Amino acid sequence: MFGSGFFVLFLIAVTPARADIPPFLADRSDAPSLRLVSPVDGLNLEELGPLAPVQPADVLGLLRQEFSIDYADNRRIEAERNWYLKHPDYLQRVLTRAQLYMPYIRDELARRGLPVELALLPIVESAYDPFAYSHGRAAGLWQMIPGTAKRFGVRQNWWYDGRRDIVDSTRAALDYLTYLYELNDGDWLNAIASYNSGEGNVLKAVRRNRQSGKPVDFWHLKVPRETASYVPKLLALVDIVRTPDSYQLSLPAIPNLARFEIADVETQIDLALAAELAGIDVDTVYAYNPGYNRWATDPAGPFTLLIPTEAAELFTSTLASVPEAERIRWKRHKIGNGETISEIAEQYHTTAAAIRDVNKLRGNTIRAGQYLMIPASSKPLSSYSKSADARLAKTQDRKRDGQRIEHIVASGESFWTISRQYKVTTRQLAAWNGMAPGDTLSTGKTLVVWTNAANATTAGTLPTSAPVNTTRKLRYTVRSGDSLYLIAQKFRVSIGQIAAWNNIDTGKILRPGQRLTMYVDVTRQSS
Repeated sequence: MFGSGFFVLFLIAVTPARADIPPFLADRSDAPSLRLVSPVDGLNLEELGPLAPVQPADVLGLLRQEFSIDYADNRRIEAERNWYLKHPDYLQRVLTRAQLYMPYIRDELARRGLPVELALLPIVESAYDPFAYSHGRAAGLWQMIPGTAKRFGVRQNWWYDGRRDIVDSTRAALDYLTYLYELNDGDWLNAIASYNSGEGNVLKAVRRNRQSGKPVDFWHLKVPRETASYVPKLLALVDIVRTPDSYQLSLPAIPNLARFEIADVETQIDLALAAELAGIDVDTVYAYNPGYNRWATDPAGPFTLLIPTEAAELFTSTLASVPEAERIRWKRHKIGNGETISEIAEQYHTTAAAIRDVNKLRGNTIRAGQYLMIPASSKPLSSYSKSADARLAKTQDRKRDGQRIEHIVASGESFWTISRQYKVTTRQLAAWNGMAPGDTLSTGKTLVVWTNAANATTAGTLPTSAPVNTTRKLRYTVRSGDSLYLIAQKFRVSIGQIAAWNNIDTGKILRPGQRLTMYVDVTRQSS
């Protein structure tokens, strides 16, 4: 069959391995050794040391090999599985989005020795959308609420929300899940249920069952409705990923490759500059770094950026050529009469704290005619299309049914009072404005309200003429002889409101030329 010039080798797995295998392979006792067999004489044998198992090129294929949570199929899992199977486009969309993040999460799970099934949990939590924000104030891939995130060391401020950061949120979520596993005596299903409903609810359900002599596994616990379907959703996904062919599904490939490298930038950096240095667009920077809320990284840190693997070398080399002082654009601002630090910070889309820190100010006292160095974006804010402000504008501008009204929040107002005024639900109002019903509303914030007078009137819930918010934001320049009392009387507001709006002490004397921000009801003003 073969010419005399050919020599073919066949690989045959045998055990045990020889005692004289190379030292660097000696600890691989779980892998088979190999011997070479010549098809010519069948006698020339040469044993080799064990070979490392070949990993699948697809993360989902790797997960199939590593699934470890034991469970039995049941009707609750079947119901969730049927939903996924009826919505294959949803699975395609979510798993495609997961390509950036799942390889890292799977590697972190494997490194910690945690079940790789948890790599599918962000599908249930956020559909693998790092910008997801729920009505319960949960954010990011892992949908952590502020309190839990703070408890596990996740920073959250105006510049940065670590709940959306891929590395920071994954660390915290896996720390929390590990804690819940130990709290639930090594029961992963109860731990996962606790992640959804809170550790107290599951522990109470377990305690009730024990007292009643009932089993304490997840399937026998009385838990909130959302939690009752939460664990089955995850297990349904596990089943689908394990055997997609049996459901005639073709799942998108998730290459088993590192998608990013962590770059230390050592100081605050403009994200548009980072994109330029890496040779990528700003949207890509935000896709890998969704934790940054603004046009730049947090001046107080973290001083890291996730950079696509293919762009990491270029970014590192070009960043080294940019002095730290030039990684942010600076503007020299001359303080005008009556200007405050908070007003200047708002103008340049930064924070009063950042201005104080850069200019070595101990407090908020500044003087007209002096100069401040202000960190400022290098491009128009519209260029930072995934910043918190840009995402909010996109949410508020989304066309919905009904008439669009802008409502400026007055002192003392809440989602509940405003929703009653416009005859909408608090959840609707919050969603239209990228918030949760439990979020605090700041005075002067602009909310978008959508009303549908015709439909609502039919239901008897809204007058034919939709209510109009008459609160307006005004700038008032203090005149000679003015006082907080006189200004409050003039605009029919309280002294406390003026002080709160302008972050000033009610005991301080106003200076002529000083500018005050006011929120007034124009219908109550005298002519």
